[in-house]
Amino acid sequence: MSTTRKWSRALLAAVTALSIGATAACASGTPQEASEVTELTIILANSTFTESLPALAEKYKAETGVTVNVEAYGNEQLNDTLKVKLNAQSDEFDIFGYQVQDVMREFVRNGWLTDLTGYVEGSGDWDWQDFQEPARDAVQLDGKVYGVPVATERHIMYYRADLLKAAGIAVPTTIDELEAAAKALNDPDKGFYGIAMRGARVPLVTQFSSFLYSYGGEFQDESGASTVNTPEAIQAYETYGRLLHNYGPPGATNMGWVEASAIFAQGNAAFYLDADSQAYTFLDPEKSAVVDQVGYARFPAGPAGSRPYNIVFQTLGINSYSTKQDAAFEFIKWVLNKENAKALLADSTLPVARTSAWQDSSATAKFPEGLVSIVRDVDSNYVGHDRPQLEAVARAREFVGGPAVTAIEGGDTAAVTAAAEQASIDFQSLLDSEAR
Repeated sequence: MSTTRKWSRALLAAVTALSIGATAACASGTPQEASEVTELTIILANSTFTESLPALAEKYKAETGVTVNVEAYGNEQLNDTLKVKLNAQSDEFDIFGYQVQDVMREFVRNGWLTDLTGYVEGSGDWDWQDFQEPARDAVQLDGKVYGVPVATERHIMYYRADLLKAAGIAVPTTIDELEAAAKALNDPDKGFYGIAMRGARVPLVTQFSSFLYSYGGEFQDESGASTVNTPEAIQAYETYGRLLHNYGPPGATNMGWVEASAIFAQGNAAFYLDADSQAYTFLDPEKSAVVDQVGYARFPAGPAGSRPYNIVFQTLGINSYSTKQDAAFEFIKWVLNKENAKALLADSTLPVARTSAWQDSSATAKFPEGLVSIVRDVDSNYVGHDRPQLEAVARAREFVGGPAVTAIEGGDTAAVTAAAEQASIDFQSLLDSEAR
């Protein structure tokens, strides 16, 4: 646990006020005009995007004369580094990558992220509206923009196209159709299962989220109240659990994405529902036995329609203590402009957040056609988060994943309802502690 999390709420409020006040008058002195800046530093986690940055930085220097230093870390090391340096009000770096759902709320509360609302809304033909709507929503808090989305991933349905065709089963478009197809193709006596998904208590939460939204539920409402015990949530829990209990592999409650995806990749499941970022696992002949059989479809619809997550897994923000904020945004604007977004999609297969890039057939040439069609169809029904929205999100996932485990283990409606009621009590306690 970081030092800031151990402090009292009163002291945190005081520190936050000081931090915000320091934004305009950073430790190093007066903010610099963009035209005065000759050097910027960006720190972020290792990724495909990070690997592309040095070449882009050289191009930017050739065009502008500004040197961009790139520092890369592992995810945990990055978060630790950011918290130490930002808590010390360091201006050693200007731009940083971060994971929206894990740290944005904490960083905003501490005054560490620059409000970019004016920057993005005043960016003209750079076109902020070109970024996927769920991605734009995901980087906002209380109506303010705190980052620019780099790349996104969304929940999709992978399926065995050959088996569906042989059985005369249409690709499911609803959760009810998915359940019927999984039942029809399930053959556990031969080690073949109708469906594979994450079933472990914490890892399953992100994938359960799309079921929850598609049943008309949410983790919490706008007032800060838990909603994981509503009739909609209980239906979603029961459905998720029933699919795995009746048609999933044994030991599902011990499975994260690694174990569940391996079952599909080995040719031992008809359906697999998870993030589209895993698509290339199934297309690698060294890892997959279903290279020529895998199909892709949008997450199936529930009573509230098809409402899967579309999350931002990498975001660029600006250090509130940097004296070079204008220049920092100029680089972010350049590196994520339409031209570069298309190049990142085409050359690095980075699933960029810009809609226009996905509309370019030359940029999407390396992606499976079925997957491209799904991403092109991202709309306002997609949800920009895949977990509860609070600082103590890791702890919250332990609570809200419980009812799904109860259902996977075969619990009836009464048992799932009781588990949901207890999860709601525990989750509400976390929400209340952060509201104080």
